[in-house]
Amino acid sequence: MAFKTVTRTLFLVFSLLLMTGQASAQAVLIPSPPQIAGSSWVLMDPLSGRVIMEHNSHERLPPASLTKMMTAYIVERELDEGRITMQDMVPISVKAWRTEGSRTFVQEGTSVPVEALLKGVIIQSGNDASVALAEFVAGSEGAFVDIMNQQAQLLGMKDSHFENATGLPSADHFSTAYDLAILAQHIIQDYPENYPLYAQKHFTYNNIRQPNRNSLLWRDDSVDGLKTGHTQEAGYCLVASAKRNNTRLIATVMGTSSAEARAQEVQKMLNYGFRYFETARLFGAGQELMSSHVWGGQVNSVSVGMPEDVYVTIPRGSRDQLESVVDLDSVIKAPIKVGDELGRVRVVLDGETVVDEPVLALTEVPEGGFFKRIWDAIKLFFVQLFN
Repeated sequence: MAFKTVTRTLFLVFSLLLMTGQASAQAVLIPSPPQIAGSSWVLMDPLSGRVIMEHNSHERLPPASLTKMMTAYIVERELDEGRITMQDMVPISVKAWRTEGSRTFVQEGTSVPVEALLKGVIIQSGNDASVALAEFVAGSEGAFVDIMNQQAQLLGMKDSHFENATGLPSADHFSTAYDLAILAQHIIQDYPENYPLYAQKHFTYNNIRQPNRNSLLWRDDSVDGLKTGHTQEAGYCLVASAKRNNTRLIATVMGTSSAEARAQEVQKMLNYGFRYFETARLFGAGQELMSSHVWGGQVNSVSVGMPEDVYVTIPRGSRDQLESVVDLDSVIKAPIKVGDELGRVRVVLDGETVVDEPVLALTEVPEGGFFKRIWDAIKLFFVQLFN
């Protein structure tokens, strides 16, 4: 992908469509999203963050066992930071053993490896395993809940509040379809080494073999997670993710009428998203987009690019219609440090801005010597005078 440098006073549009030599592009036709039978839902591309379809996605609702996604995320963070290991033995308390609802069937007074309990949380939705891990990580379930709520804020889950590690009904325990999709995004991207647990179909503990309640794992080979939930208050809920070719989507539905309904509704969302949309990687982290002239430096140019990979979610077949603009500072002077913002890049599709990100210096340019700075200052004076 090539770009023209554009100053803040000279604003030129560079069309990717024209680069391909195509004189015109056929409009991409996309139908309305399917109707979904649930209280709220959202379909999101985790790489770009784009919401493809949603309804009441910020409505605060009881999340039931979708809560355990946060429980598992915090355990995975502890593992990643080296504070616990998969082999650590977790003592099972009376409280954990007596926790009602879905169970991994751990026994009071025994010790169970973190790995087995994490599988119990993710695959079997074990409330007893959730409480045991919460107590092991934070000393008590109440202290663990404090961590859950702090973590939710750090992840941008603005409409979530947790009262326990299991999702058992509580008056002030709530989340949203959107927040849970954000949490799923972080589970997938932050700790990919643990994500395969969410695709595991069965787990046996204490000689009891239980299936993963996410029935889409058996129906759709592209689905590889994440979590189901159900209580009378919450209805039947599901957060699922699937990857087809280079596109991954996350679908959340809350408040459906049955286990079958939640699977069907999420499947409808995923099929719609994959049929009509795709993920495109436009820029790579550290990729040089261009070089720009530098005044008063030890060298006369600086490489500019993006600090992170940049993805967009676009209608299938519309990539040739993207238009891009790189808007650089009209005068760039040394010294320049790596990471200094030197302008912005915008990408537009059919009049809508799909990317608006800063472009940064990828290389350092120290200030030049005295005579180099004087000479460049003289040249810059005349350049500006005649422009």
